[in-house]
Amino acid sequence: MAAEQLEEYARGFMVSQVLFASCELAVFDALAGGPQPAEVVAARVRGSVRATRLLLDAAAALGLLQVHAGSGGALYANSPAAAAHLTRAGPDSQRRLLGYLGGDAYRCWAHLADAVREGRSQHARAVGVASEDPFGAIFRSESARRRFLEAMEDAWGARGRSLLSALGPAAWPRVCDLGGGTGALARLWAELHPGSHVTVLERPEVVAAAQDGGRVSFRAGDFFADALPPADLYVLARVLHDWDDADCARLLARVRAAGGPGAQVLVLEALLDDDGRGPLPVLLSALTMLVQTRGRERSAPEYRALLAAAGFHGFRCVRPGGPLAAMLAGGALEETTGSGSAPTGSQPAPTGSESAPTGSEPAPTGSDSSPTGSEPAPTGSEPDMRGSDPALTGSEPALQDVTITDSK
Repeated sequence: MAAEQLEEYARGFMVSQVLFASCELAVFDALAGGPQPAEVVAARVRGSVRATRLLLDAAAALGLLQVHAGSGGALYANSPAAAAHLTRAGPDSQRRLLGYLGGDAYRCWAHLADAVREGRSQHARAVGVASEDPFGAIFRSESARRRFLEAMEDAWGARGRSLLSALGPAAWPRVCDLGGGTGALARLWAELHPGSHVTVLERPEVVAAAQDGGRVSFRAGDFFADALPPADLYVLARVLHDWDDADCARLLARVRAAGGPGAQVLVLEALLDDDGRGPLPVLLSALTMLVQTRGRERSAPEYRALLAAAGFHGFRCVRPGGPLAAMLAGGALEETTGSGSAPTGSQPAPTGSESAPTGSEPAPTGSDSSPTGSEPAPTGSEPDMRGSDPALTGSEPALQDVTITDSK
């Protein structure tokens, strides 16, 4: 590795801060109406002209802004990406997500070395709240809770549609989104699948600020302690990675008991490679889990083992692009192996038994967490993820493990 690459890595936090500071100061909103000189931008963001020009030039060097020659000097304008993703009115705005990453997440990451030494969350050092429940720190105040939930809305707005579209037609009249925040993913589901009604189970303080509407309703509760709504499909979207294996096993057992033998579970998570050593975005997310939660990122076989141990036999994993995947389990799933939207071929069915993890007492529920990046939309027709038989009775036929990828 060349010294220049090491220097580039070392300056990575500076690049992040140019992006975070530009969002915090609303630089991209100040330029939403068209090109402006540094003096106008400085006035709009209430900044020093000299310092604002430095920030604008750095943002331009990163490709976030464009610079045009004007009669009175340089004019700055949003790049197409900034206009789409970094303004309040952008069609795929990620501004609130970046605000969260530049706040709590950045402060926790500053204590990564401490997290490695201790093997636990750094909220106590970063935000002054020590809690066994990571969401006790994340939701420590109304403003902190709002920032996190708004970040989740941006995250699912960017990548939720591609994941849910990859499932194909829905066969589940009753869907329950556990820890579904303010319902961003639930509303997408209802839009894509008119035959489903979605119930979001969330903490009371989150439900108090949410709004029922159409085929989406909310129920206050703790998914580790309270009765779960009856459903044909339970959705765990970026939830399991917040918890250790014992808590995941406990939650999945509760889902199994609430849904009965015919219910299925849909897990949306970023996936590590089977050897756990990649890809880089998921490894970075795994470190985020270390510094902010008591959970971890996992591979597809690890999720399959957790699901099977809870009684959700049969497993399908669809990756519509990027590190996030949709994993469906339960029911009599017919599984095949293939690439693209037309899976072909087969693999031998796995053998052997898998035991359920055991361990710690249940922790309070939290929302879909740790947003990262955005996912490209899938292309081509999508595989139907429905089980051919929703009932799960007696012994199941031999099923084959599968990862279906949508080739780009």
